[in-house]
Amino acid sequence: MHRRDFLALTAAVTVALPLKARAETLSYTPGLVEKHLAAGETVFLDFKASWCSTCAAQERVLNALKSENPDYEQAITFIDVDWDTYKNDALTEALNIPRRSTLVVLKGDEELGRIVAGTSRDQIKALMDTALGAATA
Repeated sequence: MHRRDFLALTAAVTVALPLKARAETLSYTPGLVEKHLAAGETVFLDFKASWCSTCAAQERVLNALKSENPDYEQAITFIDVDWDTYKNDALTEALNIPRRSTLVVLKGDEELGRIVAGTSRDQIKALMDTALGAATA
């Protein structure tokens, strides 16, 4: 490999790595949400269960919207919260999450919106647009 090619590849990887790391959906652990909120990030929480058909429908819509608009994944921190593991967690109780298939957007100490058991593309897109607006403001 020539030095020029190596430097170009290194520069491309350096630029791409932060974008790739940010686009990843995180799995919830206690303290994770607070850490990202304290860093000034907009957090999109997806309370879900692997066996939940409503959750699967929401996930299909979320993935479709993310693929259509990469800005969502670049600007918003997405965190999946496993309902079976964390339904009695302090976060779940503090946010008064009634059930799995609940989507919540947070920024700072404010809840910007939520959907409970909704699978409408328009409704989920509106919530994601709210999150995007908060993240880029």
